Amino acid sequence: MPPMKDFNALDVSADLMKALVRMGISVPTQIQQETIPPMMAGRDIIGIAPTGTGKTIAFGIPMLEYISLTETRVQELVIAPTRELALQIEQELTDLGHFIPQIRIAALYGGQPMAKQINQLKRRPQIVVATPGRLLDMVNRGHVHLDHVHTMVIDEADEMLKMGFVKDVTRIIELVPANRQLVMFSATTNSDVMTISWKYQQEPVEITVEATKENRPQITQYTMVVGREEKMAALQYLLDSDEYDRVMVFVNTKFMTQRVCDRLKKQGYQADALHGDIRQSQRTRIMNDFKRGKFPVLIATDVAARGIDVDDVEAVINYDLPNENEYYLHRIGRTGRARKHGVSFTMLTFQETVRMDEILKYMQTKPTPLHFDEAKILCRADGEAFFTAV
Repeated sequence: MPPMKDFNALDVSADLMKALVRMGISVPTQIQQETIPPMMAGRDIIGIAPTGTGKTIAFGIPMLEYISLTETRVQELVIAPTRELALQIEQELTDLGHFIPQIRIAALYGGQPMAKQINQLKRRPQIVVATPGRLLDMVNRGHVHLDHVHTMVIDEADEMLKMGFVKDVTRIIELVPANRQLVMFSATTNSDVMTISWKYQQEPVEITVEATKENRPQITQYTMVVGREEKMAALQYLLDSDEYDRVMVFVNTKFMTQRVCDRLKKQGYQADALHGDIRQSQRTRIMNDFKRGKFPVLIATDVAARGIDVDDVEAVINYDLPNENEYYLHRIGRTGRARKHGVSFTMLTFQETVRMDEILKYMQTKPTPLHFDEAKILCRADGEAFFTAV
């Protein structure tokens, strides 16, 4: 089936078309073009696509088109690896169903009192978006039943299985009816993803969307070799440039994330941190405040940053080099969204330059190197100052 170039060419209801217009979406992305027709036809799907290519709309339209508004049991199930991503998916599906007031969606995730989520389930949602652990907890307590699910979506399957949710995910798949539609999206392929597909999907349609100039964020990348003890000074130098109003800083560990945040605050910067040791209610507040522009600098770990969808992040700073090659793409992909241009800076110790070379082979891109001169001015290779004034 040839891909659809326009949402009007799809058999999309008027209510969903109005919602797409309200969301500012007029032309389907490649993953949407290739996913919606076979998913509408009831086919199982395994989709490999870069982050930020519009996967939620790709599976959201077919889900909402085939939902029964009079049914009081869960019909659609979306599994996500993190609380933040689950909340983002819930919001996007809510926006997509804006003109269908009978749509009821529940989000189930850890870190929030169960009573609040149980109340959501008492409203008889047709759609549940959940993290694996909290969903199984609710199932075991008898608060949610999955025996009438007809479409199950596993989002960011590679990340979920890498985080150790293989047993939970397979248990959930085995709780839903055997004839359900199973849709999996992943940024990369790995053996666990392919094993799940082989075992549980029926002749899946395989969709692969390469990162192209059209769907790859427009990001200018820079690297800077600095000593480990010089990283904080380098970070402050970038923040003091006054070039960027909204910045995300990535750090590898929870401890260092909080430490960097505390040091910045002590120096007078407006900043906050996101990591796994922060209570969910506080994480939600921090995330919402950052989206609303209440503070300009967010320091985060990779997992905590999953699901943060902010269109106007102007710069990403890798305070630490990520441990996984694909995390580099996930990180810098937080900027350059909504067809805007973004900038990323990656701090490297001398020993990390070899690891950076591995990442660049994976990325098939080449950042521009920067360095600090003897006067501690950030310069390009030709010695010209990177910022006109600091």
